[in-house]
Amino acid sequence: MIEVKNLTKYYGDFLAVNSINFKINKGEIVGLLGPNGAGKSTTIRMLTGFYTPTQGEIYINDISVRDNPIKVKSFIGYIPESSPLYNDMVVYDYLGFVAKIQNVPIDKISERIDFVVEKCGLVEVVYKKIGELSKGYRQRTGLAHAIIHNPQILILDEPTSGLDPNQIIEIRELIKELGKEKTVLLSSHILSEVEATCSRVIIINRGNIVADGDTSELLKGFTDIDRFIIKIKTSDNNDKIQNLLMMNGAKILINEGELKEIIISLPKKENIEEVIYKKIKDTDWILYEFRKEEQSLENLFKELTMEDKNG
Repeated sequence: MIEVKNLTKYYGDFLAVNSINFKINKGEIVGLLGPNGAGKSTTIRMLTGFYTPTQGEIYINDISVRDNPIKVKSFIGYIPESSPLYNDMVVYDYLGFVAKIQNVPIDKISERIDFVVEKCGLVEVVYKKIGELSKGYRQRTGLAHAIIHNPQILILDEPTSGLDPNQIIEIRELIKELGKEKTVLLSSHILSEVEATCSRVIIINRGNIVADGDTSELLKGFTDIDRFIIKIKTSDNNDKIQNLLMMNGAKILINEGELKEIIISLPKKENIEEVIYKKIKDTDWILYEFRKEEQSLENLFKELTMEDKNG
């Protein structure tokens, strides 16, 4: 359904997406994960034809986005991070307007509106102005917009951004329901959202794909890494802390705050906890927390996207 080959995007001299490759097959729900600024939205916008790649190719249903963007867009339902809704329009009228733009046959428009209103839970607000809707209902209206023409592929950029926990659950369940019938690519930096919704994850960092696969399979490959969280109070600077805790193969990230949070990732080794603790014991640090994290998608994400402080 979606094939990306050596996709690259520069903004001036800044490399936003660096020669990435992936395929998404029919029926998959795939999460595109990455920290803010990783290249997720740029990738999404190239897939949907809003941005032109600097290099590389994108194929949707074996059709080149570069060569035939109008045809490709007919296959796609797209929700950007901020849905471009018309606040002065009534929901029903807005969906009819979008249906016409998407070339839904005139005799099918009412049927499609009724379908998406029911599917997206808009029955109670269908005759309200969009500007009067809550954020959750606006997101639902955006989803209805995206599926009004019955596309084969849904591409959703941060679909739960700004929602409260109840609204997030509602939109998540709606996406899972839609995913039973469509191929879905979901961009997010919220790990719990992707873990609950997607069958596969692609993790992007600094414009590069750093992981791609089934979540459980990715975690299997993560089992040779231990990750420790240490919280201390100290006047020592970060260089001194890093030098003290440095070990072969270790990555060290230090977060500033009232307490310094130290995250150490390193290859598994017997009794490594004791080695680290002895290093700390010989200091005048006040130790508030020292624990080993369990394996999870969140920890994998942190490991793959944390800044390498050791070059």
